[in-house]
Amino acid sequence: MFFQKGKKEAGGDNPQCVCKVLAAKRDTQLAACLLLVVFVSVLAATCWQIWSERQRTLAEIDTNNRNLAQTLNTYAEGVLTQSSMLLLGMLERLEAEGTSPDHLLRMQQLVNRQEHLFNQLNELLVIDARGKWLMSSRGRFPDGANSADRHFFSYHRDNPSHEIFIGAPIRCRSTGEWLLTVSRRFEDRQGHFGGVIVVALGIENFLRLFGKIDVGEQGSIGLATTSGQLLVRYPFREQDLGRDFSRSTNFLRHYSSLKSGTASFESGIDGTERLYAFRSNDRYPVFTAVARGRHEALRAWRHQALLTAGVVLSLLTVIAVIGWRLILLIRLRAQTETALMAAREKLVDANQELGRLAAQDPLTGLANRRRFDETLRLEVRRAAREGTPLSLLLIDLDDFKGFNDRYGHVAGDECLRAVSRQLALSAKRPGDLAARYGGEELAIILPSTAPEGAMRVAEQLLECIRELGIAHEASHFGRVTASIGAASIQGRQGRTEDLVEAADRALYRAKAAGRNRVEC
Repeated sequence: MFFQKGKKEAGGDNPQCVCKVLAAKRDTQLAACLLLVVFVSVLAATCWQIWSERQRTLAEIDTNNRNLAQTLNTYAEGVLTQSSMLLLGMLERLEAEGTSPDHLLRMQQLVNRQEHLFNQLNELLVIDARGKWLMSSRGRFPDGANSADRHFFSYHRDNPSHEIFIGAPIRCRSTGEWLLTVSRRFEDRQGHFGGVIVVALGIENFLRLFGKIDVGEQGSIGLATTSGQLLVRYPFREQDLGRDFSRSTNFLRHYSSLKSGTASFESGIDGTERLYAFRSNDRYPVFTAVARGRHEALRAWRHQALLTAGVVLSLLTVIAVIGWRLILLIRLRAQTETALMAAREKLVDANQELGRLAAQDPLTGLANRRRFDETLRLEVRRAAREGTPLSLLLIDLDDFKGFNDRYGHVAGDECLRAVSRQLALSAKRPGDLAARYGGEELAIILPSTAPEGAMRVAEQLLECIRELGIAHEASHFGRVTASIGAASIQGRQGRTEDLVEAADRALYRAKAAGRNRVEC
C-alpha cells in the first residue's frame, strides 16, 4: 500500500521510482537476513562458549582432584612405610632375643623414644600365640587383655606370610577410639607361630588431616583397601568404617582394574553425585579417593552461564528492536540513509566486539596469532617513539609431535593448556602479552624489557615448565620441556620482522644446542 502510494506521488510508472521501490524491498529482505544471521551466530557462539567453559571447569576439577589424590596417597604410603619399618625392627628383636620381660621392657622403652617421630602412632602391641597381650607401648594394660578374637590375629595365625597386614578399622576396648591396625607375624625359635606385633594408628589423625582440605560441603575423601574395604572416610560416620563395597557396581566398574583415574557417579553411601579421582598405592594394597559434589562444583559455572545468557539475550533483544525499527524505516522510506548508517555503525561495533572475543585462542586461552601480530606492531612503534627496549620470547615444546604420537592428541591438548597457564603467569605485567604463535609454538611480548630481563623471564618459565612434571617418554629428558628463543630491540634499532626473525633464529639455536634451554 505504501509503495503503491509512493509510485503515484512520484510519477506513476516512473522507472526511477520503480527502481527505488525494488531497492527498498531488496534492502528490507537483506536487513531481515542479516538480523537472522546475527541472531544465529551470536546464539551459536554463546552456546559454544558456555559449553566450552563447562568442559574446562570439569577438566580443572578432575586435575585438582587427581593432584590431591596423589598427595594423600603419598601421605598414606609414608604412614604405612613408617609402620612397616617399626614392625620390622621389633620383629627382628623378638625373633632374635625372645619375649622375656626384660627384653619386652627394652622394646617398650625403645618405642617410647621413637614415638615423637611417629605422630600417627596410637599404640604398639606384642601379642603371643594365644592372643594374650605381652607388651603395650603405653605401659600398663588390663590384666588378661586378649586379642585372639581380632581379625588381624586370626589372619596371621592361619597365614604363614611375613608381609604386613592392613586390617579393618577396630574400636579400642579401653579408650573407645577407632584405630587402623598394621601388623606382622613373628615366630618362635622352632619356626612356629609365636604371635603378632601390631601398630595401631589413630583414625582421628587421618580425619584431622582430611578435615583441613577444602573439598566443599558435598565433597569427600576416602582411604580404602584395593579389596574394597573402607578404612577412613571424611566426613566421618561410624557406620561407614570397615564397610565392604567390593561387590558394588561403582567399585567393579571404576576402582578394581585401574591404578588411577577419574569418574562421575552417585555415591552408594549417601546418594550424592560426585566427581571422583582415585589413586592406588604402588607399594601397599590401598588407594585414596577424592571427590567433589558435582552440583556444588558446577555452581560457579552455572552462575556465570546464566549471567552470560542474560547479557546475550538482552543484546539480542536490543538488536531485534533496532532491526525491526530499521525495517520499518526502510518500508516507510523515511530517513533511509540515516537509519542505514546507524545500523552499519552498530554492526561495525558488534563486529569489533566479536573481533575482540575472537582474539583469544580457544584451546589455550592465550591471545591468538592475529592479536599477537597487532600488539607486536604497536609495541615496536611505541619502542621506536619512546626509545625504550622491547623483548620477544618464542617458546616451542620439545618433541611435541612425539608426545602426541605417544599419548594422543587429547593429552597433547591438556599438556599445551598446562604450559599456557605457566605462560600467562609469566606475562604478569599489564603490558605483557602471552600468545599462541602457532601449533605448539607460543610467544611472550615484553615491552620495556632489556635482554637481561627477558632472559630471567625465559629461565623462570623453563623452570616452571619442568616443574609441571608432565611425563614425556618420547623425549630423552623424560618429561615435557621447552626451548626458548629471546630477542630484543632498543628504540629505533629494529623492525617487527627483524625482531621475530631474530627470536626465531635464537629458538633454532636452542633446538640445535640440545633443547630445554634459552638462546638470546
